[in-house]
Amino acid sequence: MAQEQPSEREDWDELRARVAALEGRRPRRHPGRAVVAFVFVVLGCLLAPLGVVAAWTADLADDTDRYVATVAPLARDPAVQDAVANRVTGALMDRLDIPKLLDKVAPKDQPLVDKAIGGIGSSLQGAVSSFVNDKTREIVASDWFATFWTNANRQIHTSVDKALTGSGGGAVQLQGDKVQIDLAPVIEQVKKRLVDAGLGLAGKIPVVHTSFTVLQAEEVGKLKTYFRLLELAGLWVPVIAAVLLIAGVLTAVRHRRALVAAALGFAFTALLLGLGLTVFRVIYLDALPADVSQPAAEAVYDTLTRFLRTAVRAVITLGVVVALAAWLSGPGRYARGARQLWHTGILAVRGQADRFGMRTGPVGPFVHRYRRWIEWLLVAGAVVAYVLWDHPTGWVVVGLALALLFALAVVDFLAEDPEPVKSAGPPEDRGGGLGAAVSPPGRP
Repeated sequence: MAQEQPSEREDWDELRARVAALEGRRPRRHPGRAVVAFVFVVLGCLLAPLGVVAAWTADLADDTDRYVATVAPLARDPAVQDAVANRVTGALMDRLDIPKLLDKVAPKDQPLVDKAIGGIGSSLQGAVSSFVNDKTREIVASDWFATFWTNANRQIHTSVDKALTGSGGGAVQLQGDKVQIDLAPVIEQVKKRLVDAGLGLAGKIPVVHTSFTVLQAEEVGKLKTYFRLLELAGLWVPVIAAVLLIAGVLTAVRHRRALVAAALGFAFTALLLGLGLTVFRVIYLDALPADVSQPAAEAVYDTLTRFLRTAVRAVITLGVVVALAAWLSGPGRYARGARQLWHTGILAVRGQADRFGMRTGPVGPFVHRYRRWIEWLLVAGAVVAYVLWDHPTGWVVVGLALALLFALAVVDFLAEDPEPVKSAGPPEDRGGGLGAAVSPPGRP
């Protein structure tokens, strides 16, 4: 395998540009195309965060499995368990008012009761409340509660959709400015646990309905409208944003520079969305009434938006990776230097393999001949993998980028020119991308 010295076709492009400048030739300006490209890119970048939110909303409303996966961790969250336990304990203790029960004792039996409990009548209420709360916490910390929470949310997913899109019904209901979950099944389990523990009076408590608030906001009516609009937008907003960005890059006079700008703008607007979620979190929590558990509200908000934050991180990573790839393939000095180091390393590995007698046979000339097509197919494959990936994360983007980089390195290693480079004439183009490296005339 003949070892070649790395070189760059951009050296010749730069030389031609300098000659053209000395001859007084200037590239034609296209102000109209620049303006149109700028408008397309800006609109695409502005629609990008809206597209992320629309896709998340469509998932939450239309995909039951996705919704269940979103809310399932709440059953194991200590703050939510505390809030549910306190809510259930309060509902039960409203029916277990010990002082009122003692007042209902027959007058002839009152002295015996007073003698039996002495002066601990007022303390007895607190003791019973603590006992009920302990049993309730056993329930909400059990596997039964996690299973109940998951199954209930799966069954009521349609009701959640109705609650957030304008109509109520089911276990999840829209009451005024609240989206609530009925905890009656949990209370029934606690009553059974209390009876088994010896508190037979709990078995006489009728069915109790109390609610756990999932979402509360004064503008929940407007929130329903926005949610419905985003649900209808669904996949179309991300597609429109992508089409606008691609149109802007293709319309621009300098495609590579436009691609870098579009990718960075795409990542920047997604970053603004992430910051907006953090700011809205503070505003939302500050607006909650004093009787709402702040830790539970924080847990619910963070859980409901965790997949949205994951999508934001994936979009930011994608924008940075695309911008970096576009810059590295450009004619800049540092980009050319990075590619030079890339080719030098691969040529060193190829030379070492050649010394060990490893040959590519007919594969090397074939890869060399169709190198550009192979590289574009690899890039297209990475894009298709990202598009078809179910809810990609930032790490998925990094993994695909590294896999593509490795595949390009293999192509660069295998691409063997079957003919030696001549010392005259223009350099042979070995293909584009990271694998483009040839020796110019006169260079060894």
